[in-house]
Amino acid sequence: MMSESHRLTNESNYDRMVSQVLDTRWDTYRSELRQADRIVFDRLHDHAHAHAAASRAYMEAREIEHPLHIERAAFVSMLIEQQTHIDDLEDRLDHLEKDLNDEE
Repeated sequence: MMSESHRLTNESNYDRMVSQVLDTRWDTYRSELRQADRIVFDRLHDHAHAHAAASRAYMEAREIEHPLHIERAAFVSMLIEQQTHIDDLEDRLDHLEKDLNDEE
């Protein structure tokens, strides 16, 4: 349970905590990745920060500050970003297919 002194009072504090948890708990894993995969891993890390406000609200509502819960919120943020990209690519593909079919 979070004490008042540890409350996640703003997004930058939460961002720092996410970075600290992901950097320290996943540093060995990241260091063993090939350079190209490390770049992808870092982009996923950025996705976690893209949803910091929602993740912070999730953590505060449950009054938790455990690294596993921070990771869980970060991973859900990554999944949301990935799904958004997939949906965008599917929409673009649908439009391209429609344009090709209209040309025939």
